[in-house]
This record gives sequence, C-alpha cells and structure tokens, in this order.
Amino acid sequence: MRVYIFLCLMCWARSDKKKTCLEFSRLSVKDSLRDLFVPQLEMFLMMYTRNNFNCAEPLFEQDNSLNTNFNTSKKTIWLIHGYRPIGSIPSWLQNFLRVLLDQDDINLIVVDWNRGATTFIYNRAVKNTRKVAVKLSESIHNLLKHGASLDNFHFIGVSLGAHISGFVGKIFQGQLGRITGLDPAGPKFSGKSSNDRLDYSDAKFVDVIHSDVNGLGVKEPLGHIDFYPNGGKKQPGCPKSIFSDYKIGLCMDCDDFKKKSCPRLGYQAELWKDILIERIEKRSLRTTVFLDTTGTQPFCTYYFILSIMVLDKTMKDGHITFKFLNQLGIVEEARLYEKNTSFYKLQEVKILAQLLNDVNISSIGLTYFQTSNQLCLTCKYSIYRLMLKSVTYPERPPLCNYNVSLKESEEVFLNLSTCMPQEI
Repeated sequence: MRVYIFLCLMCWARSDKKKTCLEFSRLSVKDSLRDLFVPQLEMFLMMYTRNNFNCAEPLFEQDNSLNTNFNTSKKTIWLIHGYRPIGSIPSWLQNFLRVLLDQDDINLIVVDWNRGATTFIYNRAVKNTRKVAVKLSESIHNLLKHGASLDNFHFIGVSLGAHISGFVGKIFQGQLGRITGLDPAGPKFSGKSSNDRLDYSDAKFVDVIHSDVNGLGVKEPLGHIDFYPNGGKKQPGCPKSIFSDYKIGLCMDCDDFKKKSCPRLGYQAELWKDILIERIEKRSLRTTVFLDTTGTQPFCTYYFILSIMVLDKTMKDGHITFKFLNQLGIVEEARLYEKNTSFYKLQEVKILAQLLNDVNISSIGLTYFQTSNQLCLTCKYSIYRLMLKSVTYPERPPLCNYNVSLKESEEVFLNLSTCMPQEI
C-alpha cells in the first residue's frame, strides 16, 4: 500500500509540472468556407514574459485570477494581428516575440482573434474589429482591478489590428500609453472620420508606419507621427513623384526636435513623444517622415545633405556632380536623389545622398558641367561654401570647404574640415 501511494504521488508531481502551452489558432481555407455559412468570433489572450518565453500561458486562470507571471508594474505590449483570409498563422509572430522580449522585460500579450479574421468576406472581418475591441476592454478592466495601469499599455496592431487598437483606445478615452499602427488597413477605413478608424486621439502617443499606401494600407496620416518608408509604397523601393520635395532635400529640417535627430522609425519613436504631442496639440502640426531602406537586413541607410552656396551667377547655366571619399581615399558608393543638380536661379542647392554604411567622409570629388554645348577651358566657376551634414546623426559637426574654384568638366578633390562657428 505504501509503495502504491508513493507511486501515485510521483505521478501526480510529474503531471503537475507539465504545463499545456497555448497555441495560436491553426485555421485553414476550410474555416474560411465554413465562415460563409456559420460566422464565428472567438478571442484568446496568449501571455508571454521572459519567464515563459517558449510557452504561452493564459492571461487569466479559470477562476478569473491573474496569471502569476504577469507583473502589473511592468510595461505591457498587446500584439494584434489583422485580416487572415485563409487562417494561416502570421509569419512575423515569432520574430516579434523574440525581438520585443529581448528589447525589454515586459508582459507581452498576443491577441488571437483568428476566428473572426479568417473569412473570405472582408466586410465581416471589418465589423468584427469593434467586437474584438469590446472583448479586449473587458479583459483590460479586469487587469485594472488587479493594479495594472493604462499608461503602461502599448498596443501594436497590424492592418485591421491597428484599427482594433484605436477602438480600444476610444473605449478608454485616449488614456492608453501608446498605439503603434503597422500598415493600418485602408479598405473601409480610408477617408473615414476619426471615430471610425485609428486616430492620434486614441492614445497618449500614436505612431504609424505606412508601407502599402498604393495597395491595402491607409495613405493619410493618422498619428502624432507617421512614417512612410520608401515612400510608403511597395517595399523595398524608391520614392515617387509625390515625395519629390523629399528627394531633392527640401524636407530635411528637423530643427523643431532641437538637439535630437530626426525621429526614428520603430520602437524608439517614443523618445520624441513629448515634442510630437506638443506639435499636434499646440500648433496642429502633424509630423510625417519619409525615409528609404535597403532590401536586406538590417535595412538601415545613412543620410547626408550636401549644401553648395555660390555668390554670383557664373554657375547659373550648369550642374554639378560629386563623389564621396572616406579616410582611406576610397570612393564610397552613394545613392544621389538628384544626380545632376542645376544652379539655375538658385544661390544655394542641397543634394540628398544615401550611404549603405556609416563612414567618415574626409573629402569630396566635384565636377562642374556647363549646360551649353560651348566649352570654355579658361573659365573659372566659384563656390563660396560647400557643407556636408549628417542627417542621421545631426549631433556630428558639419564639414566644410570654402572659396572653391572649379574649371569646366575638370574633377577637383576637396578635403573637408569642421565648419567655421558662424556656419554651424
């Protein structure tokens, strides 16, 4: 009898250690077909922390008590997917979990509403977004009773999930800490009032990344700040004519952000929160940011503005080309948004350049070409000041060269040094 009791206790102990991990709803086209006749909506909350990174647990236990791994004093990120017409698990999900939990010690909740997003009827999924928001609000009210804070909540919504986040924010009268909209869905939301889509008033800070404005994404700005990587169009790619001011360097003014750089896309965007909120609340100024990426990881690029100032009209009928050289005298390949920059009617031109690597530029090669076919070998063309400034790292002092004399079609290499104090 004693042996029997001992064995039973051992089995009970082993079975108690085995926890069932929650899994994201695995659906298929069959579920989309079934939804045509029997609509369904279910929502599951899968909680991850650094203590249970590889095993999702329910946010609330069966008796409605809060999971002991949830820390009410820590930041909570709510991750909400979008439309899933064939029910597949979001391919980005695991990578998001890894990156977010590596970045911060947080509570991370995946909102699984796949039964509701898996349908061939897009309008049905759209209607479900408000229903999901109501269900979420009930769970949030429960968390607040346990001591959680709305200010510590950061919602990250993809596609329809971005608007779900907005609807949750409206229920709580804009008191959520932050909402990040990733390519908010356009169909049925574009052109709608702020009550019917994600809006900057839905949280204390709302940042939006637009990556498919010509397809299924919203084009108009929605947040305190809206980022348009590669013009907000097909990724990766190049800005089109609508962003031509950006391409020719006329939209590179970040003076409003004082000592900080231009706002950065992504998780760190909240570092600019106070300035962005002030711009929109006190001056009704929305902030839109245009940038380019590369086509491979880590997708980063580095921007420079080359400013060329002339004092007379000797160069009015020509254009200039240039190349960057690093400290070793090696040419750094740069993408020039305007390869042939004309001085016609301008005293100063600005050229935007993109580099794939963060390098120290020590010199520049310049070549001046006259537009007319008549070559003048004895003519000299004067530049008062040439300035190179990092847009990516504005805290770095700009580099200059002064009183440059050029001959037509003749390349000149100029060393750069720190600009004079009055120029900085």
